Amino acid sequence: MKNMLNDEIISLVDDILEDYERKRRIDTDEIFSQPDKAVINEILSNLQQIIFRGYYRNQHYRIYTAKNNLSMLLEDILFNLSKQIMLVLQGSAEEKEESSVDALEEKAYDICIAFLSRIPKLRESLEMDAQAAYDGDPAASGIEEIIFSYPGFYAIFVYRIAHELQLLRVPLIPRMMTEIAHSATGIDIHPGATIGRSFFMDHGTGIVIGETTIIGDNVKVYQGVTIGALSTRGGQKLKSKKRHPTIEDNVTIYSNASILGGETVIGRNTVIGGNTFITKSVPPDTSVSIASPELIYRYGNHQEKEKLDGLQQDESGDWVI
Repeated sequence: MKNMLNDEIISLVDDILEDYERKRRIDTDEIFSQPDKAVINEILSNLQQIIFRGYYRNQHYRIYTAKNNLSMLLEDILFNLSKQIMLVLQGSAEEKEESSVDALEEKAYDICIAFLSRIPKLRESLEMDAQAAYDGDPAASGIEEIIFSYPGFYAIFVYRIAHELQLLRVPLIPRMMTEIAHSATGIDIHPGATIGRSFFMDHGTGIVIGETTIIGDNVKVYQGVTIGALSTRGGQKLKSKKRHPTIEDNVTIYSNASILGGETVIGRNTVIGGNTFITKSVPPDTSVSIASPELIYRYGNHQEKEKLDGLQQDESGDWVI
């Protein structure tokens, strides 16, 4: 039995090695010239420790002064992130043609320094996001609960980091970061999206925000919302075109709403009700809802129908759910 198994494995190895020789894009053997997802995840963890001082820490660090701790974290990030950026720059056809290895190393280092210099700005944005979550969720016991446990807050934390790297024209790594958050939370935010201050995703699971989306300040989004494209059948021909909606300031979008199309603008102070499907612009100060459904109750041979009254709005204009 053992010899038979060895023979089968040898045969399978030969078949797969032969398949590798087809030299397709999936056949690369440059294992150590690709970015490492585990390292990217570690970078995000180190950034959590810097951005949320006192909330997260690495128990391997035995130096307790804030200055020394911060120095070690920054050194780790600078070393690992610059190496990962170097790898993706080397894989870029444009960079390969125009830059030497030394030039790419210097460019990767400069990008890292530029990114790290934006940490105070990131901390300011994330503080406002955390406050928006606390102000918008009566179930929240405090900012600490939001930072430690809200999936929507983790997703916006990763997005804001990835977006800064996207603005610095780093290939691939920003998308790897947001996909780490997507896997952990079920929230899919493209790093190319533009999201303003005080953004809150309540519950969060199933939210999709496309690459060319623009979201203003003080926007609140519930689970299952899609801010997406009308169609992607054009594939790569649609690259760099505005395919996703613009959501202006102070908009609330309730669960399972779909807002689609690059020309679609949701005006400021608008409330979008749950389960709506929107493909054209909505003017400011508007409430949008679908017609109330009819419920059917069956009790043995008896049947009753009930038309729901629909959602009611409170004094602020928000839907009561």
